[in-house]
Order: sequence, then structure tokens, then C-alpha cells
Amino acid sequence: MRRMFLGNSDMVDLVDLRHRLHRRPEISGEERETAATIVAFLEPTGPDRIVTQLGGHGVAAIYEGAEPGPTVMVRCELDALPIEEISTSDHRSEIPGKGHLCGHDGHMAIIAGLARGLARNRPRRGRAVLLFQPAEETGAGAAAVIADPAFAGIAPDYAFSLHNRPGVPVGHARISEGAANCASRGIKIVLTGETSHASTPHHARSPAPAIAELIPALTALGPGGEIDADFRLVTVTHVAIGEPAFGITPGHGELWATLRTLNDAQMGALCEAAEALAREVAGRSRLDVAMSYHDVFHHCENDAEAVALLRKAMDEENVPHGPTAPSRGSEDFGLFGRKAKAAMFLLGSGDTAHLHNPDYDFPDDAIAPGARVLMRALRNLLGEAART
Repeated sequence: MRRMFLGNSDMVDLVDLRHRLHRRPEISGEERETAATIVAFLEPTGPDRIVTQLGGHGVAAIYEGAEPGPTVMVRCELDALPIEEISTSDHRSEIPGKGHLCGHDGHMAIIAGLARGLARNRPRRGRAVLLFQPAEETGAGAAAVIADPAFAGIAPDYAFSLHNRPGVPVGHARISEGAANCASRGIKIVLTGETSHASTPHHARSPAPAIAELIPALTALGPGGEIDADFRLVTVTHVAIGEPAFGITPGHGELWATLRTLNDAQMGALCEAAEALAREVAGRSRLDVAMSYHDVFHHCENDAEAVALLRKAMDEENVPHGPTAPSRGSEDFGLFGRKAKAAMFLLGSGDTAHLHNPDYDFPDDAIAPGARVLMRALRNLLGEAART
């Protein structure tokens, strides 16, 4: 018979934690208060060590086993989004223009639940590491955590993570081997010409015609469609031309676009194509051009052994699961897969608003099944210390 490691009082505390985090969202790189809230929750669980300020405001709680064994890391995210929440719930955001509209508050509550289980029964062997990662939404957090000298003392052999998925029933999961999340990055194209009086546009070097040409041409480089080995998607996200005035022919313009491919290897070719196109169009319009990249996300690849371990845990915890296609959306978890056998699964959040919608709210009922799967995976790899 399956033994529940979270009791009713635990669930009350975890729901309360999620609601407190939801009320006080902090965006990427600003998660100071969120990290402090997490540390305050973790300390009573008696980890052998808590690492703070990891790659920014990251937090890692380490629970040691008595015998040698693997290090298993379970990771969640600290940050919220710069979006105004329109929810009417009692725990809606108290911070104007910011909201936990991707469910990271729920992910943190799930991993905090693991801390309660580890407090009551340490691993028999190896180490369990609970990582609360900063700056996931910008793609900067995982790289910063890995680059932090303190991460060398963690060095996981396995890394697990989850993300909630609207449309999948609560208490169900989805997971597949191989490509899990696309690579993506933002390209900023800055075009500089020369202004003139609006009555003499022929005296100017305006970026307007170049931007008008670039919008469909860039989009044609990445038409989207089915996610296969040749998948490419280019989405124009922002355009600005000139000054907000009627008497000036513009001399400056910017075009921002998101480039998306199935994996990192394909991203290089798409970047080269976009840069070559921008230089060609700028040259014909006698414009200077500068390009830079932002919000760089590496693709996520689910390791076959790590997937098998999660599927076994789902079966043992009676969590229904099935396969899933690679997600177009990016996830700042892929770099951990270069350091460990890593896998992420999708946890059903039911009939909710879509992620990043202004009225999204992680369902409290999804906390328990997510925690059960991850705790079972930890126990299967690390065992349980003998009870006294």
C-alpha cells in the first residue's frame, strides 16, 4: 500500500506558501524576497546545508545520505512575469504589473513539499538537492547557477524538473524521451540612417522601407508548422521607427524577433540566415545595422534513463501518464542536461487559462501529485534511511 508522505497539515502549509508567493511576485533577477520566503520554509526541515545567492538569488537545500551514492537534483523556478494579473482570487498579486502567471509558485510549493518528506526520512545514500532557480523566464538563470563556483559542490548525477500544463487533467502527467523544449533566442536589429524634415523625405535615410521588407522576409525564414527536425519559427515581437512627431522623417528603427528551432544545432544556421538578411536589406537602404541577442534559451533534451525513472515513479504513485510532443515554448532547464541525466515532465493543471495569460492561477490540487512523483523518484534512486 502506498504511504503518503504529505499529511493534511503539510498540504495546508504548502497551499499557504503558494498563496503567499503568489501575492508577492518578483520578476527575473529580483527574487530577493521570494528566496528569503523559501529559505524560511526550508530551515525547519533541517537540511545539511542551504546554499543562497546561487547564480543570483538561487537557493539550494542539500540533504545528505549516510552511504555513498548519486546526487539527485530536483529543480524549480523562483521568478514571476512582468504581466498585470487580473484574477479576483484572495491571493492575487499585490505587486502592480507583476504576476505568477506561469505557475512557478506552484512548482516551488511542490519542491518545498519534498523538503518536508526529506526532513522526516533522509536518503539512505547519496544526496538530494532541492534547487530553486532564479531568472528562468529570461533564460539567464541556469547558466548563472552553473557558472557559480558553489555549483561545483552540488554536481548532480540526475536532474529532474516539471512544468504545469493547462489542458492536461490535474493528477495526470506527460513525458517523452528526446527533445522536450525548443531552443529560442531574441534578435534585436537596430537600423541607423539619417533624419530629415518630413517635407523632404528624399534627404533622409529612413529605416521604414527596410523594416517593412524585413518583417515578412524574417517570418519566411521560420514559417513554423509541425515540430520536426527542420522546424523553424520566427516571430516578430516589436517594431519602433523614428520619433513620435509629424515633422521628422525617421532616421532610426528597431525590429525585435524571436527565433525558434528544435535544437541548439539548428539555431546557429537560423541566426546566420537572419543576420545575412538584415545586412542585405540594410545595405540596399544605405543604413548602418547592429544586431544583438537576448533571452537565450537552449533546447531541453530528456535523457532516456531519467525518463524511465520518472515513468516508474508515476506508475508506482498511480499517476496516469502518456507521451507528449516537443514543446514550442522554451525552458531554462536544458543546460542542466549537459551536466546530468536530466528529464522534465508535464504536470496537468486542468481546465485553466493558458500560461502567461493575465488570469492564470496554478491549481492547488496539482501540488500533491507533483510532489508524490518526484519524491518517489528520489526514494527509488537514494533509498530511505532506517527509521529509529
